[in-house]
Amino acid sequence: MEFFETVMFPFRWLVSAIMVGFHEGLGVIGLPAANGWTWTLSIIGLVLVIRAGLIPVFVKQIEAQRRMRLLQPDLKKVQDEYKDKTDQLSRQAMAQEQMALYKKHGTNPFSACLPILIQTPFFFALFTVLSGITTAADRGQGIGAMSHDQVVQFNESSIFAAPLSASLLHGGGGDSVAVTVLTILMVVAMTASQFITQKQIMARNLSEEAAASPFMRQQKMMLYILPVVFGVGGIIFPIGVLIYWTTTNLWTMAQQFFVIDPRAPGHGRGHAG
Repeated sequence: MEFFETVMFPFRWLVSAIMVGFHEGLGVIGLPAANGWTWTLSIIGLVLVIRAGLIPVFVKQIEAQRRMRLLQPDLKKVQDEYKDKTDQLSRQAMAQEQMALYKKHGTNPFSACLPILIQTPFFFALFTVLSGITTAADRGQGIGAMSHDQVVQFNESSIFAAPLSASLLHGGGGDSVAVTVLTILMVVAMTASQFITQKQIMARNLSEEAAASPFMRQQKMMLYILPVVFGVGGIIFPIGVLIYWTTTNLWTMAQQFFVIDPRAPGHGRGHAG
């Protein structure tokens, strides 16, 4: 547990510092410090900073997915060649040939997962910050770069009568009906945007051979598994975290629309995002 805290400390501090920066900037232009919409815009600002920084990684992800699709016929040939060979030497030879193909095409099976892996520590950092808001406010403490006064302001802020630090499972004050309704709406928006985002990745005019490949079967599994995972997890996420993840999904949808050209399978519009 101490190791996890040590690893997460810089991410927690960075996440809270970005939120505080946006919050103070919004205060300068006249938005109330303790207003829920001021903190909501600060969370959205956090998404914009993180996702803008990940644009080069996203472009590489799209290129990696394109290359994975292009090498599927060659991978299938290798798999067919060793289909009836179950001895260890044959298995090793097949693995070596597959790795050679990945190297030749400049990709690997895990490259498509890189953006979400990079975002994970920031997501957990935001989750721990927002989950600890009420406790820190009661103890007279700050969290990361947030002072105690800012923690209190966030703890007292709400949108549509639902506190940003509240969650469906753990409560957190405010109007319980508002918390329930807003959480359900946010979870639906989050899972729907996750589904559409994954669907966009698969929306290509693929050949039957490519569509039947292990890579595309994996993509189809993720299409249904990821929304379920985030949907179930949504009941424990504070509303502020749901805002973060829904916003980042919407960013991804828009970014893929501009980077991926649906008229040209496996090719992007460009490298702008």
